[in-house]
Amino acid sequence: MHSLIASPFLEQHLLVRPGSRGGVLLPEHLYEEVRALDPAAVAPAWLADTVLDQWADLDVTHRPVGEFLLVRQPSSWGYGKASWEINLGCNYKCKHCYLGLKVNSGMPLADKLACLDAMAEAGVLWLQITGGEPTVDKDFMASYRHAFGLGMMITVSTNGSLLWKENILRTFRECSPYRVTVSMYGATKASYDELTQRSGAWDLFVQGMNAARRERLPLRMSVIVTEDNAHEEQAMVDLCARWGVEHEVYTNMTPTIYGGGEVLTAQSKEHLRMRKQFQGCNAGHTFFHTDPNGLVSICKIGRDDQISLPQEGIQGLARLGSIADRLMLRTGGCTGCALSGSCTVCRPLAKHYQEAKAPLAAYCQHGQTKAGRT
Repeated sequence: MHSLIASPFLEQHLLVRPGSRGGVLLPEHLYEEVRALDPAAVAPAWLADTVLDQWADLDVTHRPVGEFLLVRQPSSWGYGKASWEINLGCNYKCKHCYLGLKVNSGMPLADKLACLDAMAEAGVLWLQITGGEPTVDKDFMASYRHAFGLGMMITVSTNGSLLWKENILRTFRECSPYRVTVSMYGATKASYDELTQRSGAWDLFVQGMNAARRERLPLRMSVIVTEDNAHEEQAMVDLCARWGVEHEVYTNMTPTIYGGGEVLTAQSKEHLRMRKQFQGCNAGHTFFHTDPNGLVSICKIGRDDQISLPQEGIQGLARLGSIADRLMLRTGGCTGCALSGSCTVCRPLAKHYQEAKAPLAAYCQHGQTKAGRT
């Protein structure tokens, strides 16, 4: 199995290592040189030196390049990142979940693998596998290994409840993830089990985190602050520090993908934070999202006008850029807004809030008192 990946990424060429944050920007002529190498050829001196400089524990001197290097081919599609919901099913029933009803449905394994092939052909180097809870999917490990074999740098977004399982740990041991992002729903059993609406969820989370830390997985924590656990925000942050895991705190919930506002009641009003000004987005142009049925959208939020990879194949992606441009237009109540230049959410997210009949303050400057203006 490869230890390094040489790949085009948008307008650049990179040398990256699964499980490692660092990487090397390759001049195009050096990428083309390794691309032309026979797999049986010994690593050029410049490559061996570059690898050792970047990753001191990896010495490829005098080794055939085919033993350690996977070279990704150029793509004419121009995509570099994607996210993929392998399923919508989950072993939790979190009150705040934007997916709403969680149903274990999706494609057979052959179609999943074909969709991953199309993502790789489209140029996707960084792939986020999410759900639902991805690790409960019967095809998770086969799909993960396939994506790894295609030369993708994989992030797995998980609740961590199954990270103690040996078959999952073995998969990650043999095919290193770029990152494992774990959601944290409390700092005590009472709050954690209440938010997830599953007795024993805290115990599984702790068991999974202990195993993941022993395995030295590249962890990042998403600290989720809601009405049920808001009093434990600092305790959650402190636990991340004790575990030596970097973290990011999330307080603002979004409506469900179906436009339902019921999950917004889980928010802690005292902890809501002002979003930063929306600066534009590459959704649909260099990034896309794929749902469990192989339907491609510009992102997880903007799911209108989806493209079916199983039915249309990669050629369907040719329409994605124009779909993105259309969905980002300020319409449906936002047309002509004098404040749109400093809006804090994109148009697809604003649409979700509008459909959920959420208070304006949740997403729009017109609902916020600022400098005497409401």
